[in-house]
Amino acid sequence: MSLPPASAAAIAAAVASGRTNAAAVVGARLEAAARRGDLNAFTRVDAERALAGAESLDRRLARGEAPGPLAGVPVALKDLIDQAGIPTTCGSSFHWQVAAASAAVVRRLEAAGAIILGRTGLHEFAFGFSSENPWWGPVRNPWDPATSAGGSSGGSAAAVAAGLAPVGIGTDTGGSVRVPAALCGLVGLKVTHGRIPLEGVFPLAPSLDTVGPLTRTVGDASLVYRVMAGVEPGDLPTLPGEAGPEAGPSDPGRYRFAVPLPWASHPLSPRVRHGFRFALEALDRAGAVVEQVHSPDLDSPGLVEQSVYPEAAAVHRAWMEAHPERYGSDVRLRLERALAMGPADHAAGLAWRARVRRALDALLADHDAVLLPTTAVGRKEIGAEEVLTETGAVPHRTALSVFTAPVNHGGHPALALPLAAPASFPNEPPPSLQLIGRRGDEHHLLEIGLALEAAGIAGFRPPAGAEA
Repeated sequence: MSLPPASAAAIAAAVASGRTNAAAVVGARLEAAARRGDLNAFTRVDAERALAGAESLDRRLARGEAPGPLAGVPVALKDLIDQAGIPTTCGSSFHWQVAAASAAVVRRLEAAGAIILGRTGLHEFAFGFSSENPWWGPVRNPWDPATSAGGSSGGSAAAVAAGLAPVGIGTDTGGSVRVPAALCGLVGLKVTHGRIPLEGVFPLAPSLDTVGPLTRTVGDASLVYRVMAGVEPGDLPTLPGEAGPEAGPSDPGRYRFAVPLPWASHPLSPRVRHGFRFALEALDRAGAVVEQVHSPDLDSPGLVEQSVYPEAAAVHRAWMEAHPERYGSDVRLRLERALAMGPADHAAGLAWRARVRRALDALLADHDAVLLPTTAVGRKEIGAEEVLTETGAVPHRTALSVFTAPVNHGGHPALALPLAAPASFPNEPPPSLQLIGRRGDEHHLLEIGLALEAAGIAGFRPPAGAEA
């Protein structure tokens, strides 16, 4: 039997039709993961469990049972999402909690036929953007192992970009799906807060946390999203309603886009500037309406820390007060700042959060999506605290989160897309475009992403040495 390419849709179709079987698919991806241990994408590869799951699926298919929309699709799972019987480490030095039950998203993925290959590396407790972990080592980018895969879901992104799995599952509280998608050249979907259940996911800031897919195509992201989304009984943040119908491509010329100023005017690297200009010009040529709109309440970073840090402090207070030395230095410093904040700080942050939501809602009342770069730079050297933009060096956390973090505070969905810009930078991942959509309308956002892929404006390009 021949193996299909690293596409979730292609794998599921091949397994369902009998052109290949789940055990062969999973075995090939496990071999690939073993070959690319240099990336440090996984904290744990559970080959025995994955192969047993694949063989069980093959037996069910042989009995004529329905295969599920993700039949035999290997999945790389961020190591803060519970799997029954397996420790959840959160990338920490001390949290080693064997899960009694799988998280809702894991149950849904497995019910759809997906096979969890293993658990992926992340920034410690998901509180950062580099996945340079002091306890587990840095996750390395398949485009250049000297650079970061981004964070906090860096391991999931590295696994997908390298072809070790067609699907990675991450979490996004301030950009932790979209940032690694941008740095690794992938599609990353940040959903409306509450659209995918958080039950069984270790929190960073519960009112902002989301779970989302990292894939090579928008079609795969849509497929996985529709499996994971929907109401979960007992999960209070979950929104009513289901994922909606499957999105299909359309004409990019039918859409209206807003480019918010001064937010979009933040300094960029030359490569990101080149990519964003390419996207705007390509959309204009396709007949889309692209308008610059002044929206001062969206000038990031605003009061991100005051909005999110008090929630992180509530999660970690007891551990920090008892054993601060158990945390890596960067996360410990941020938690110390978080613990020092008071009610007035949080109140100011929540007021800013409300302004961001209103401002995005106002833009999206007249436009189909808001356009921004996903990150201000496209690469970060491992160990470097600063990155270079066109105006000089800036802290890497600022450059990587300036366009993503406010979206979480508005509660809106957003899609990171690798651009098919001219190959002026052949040895680096493609520049990334971020589309921000209306709350609860992932269907429309994914439809636009499919349109940009079909028009050749967006598209995945593998790094050298990636698996097929």
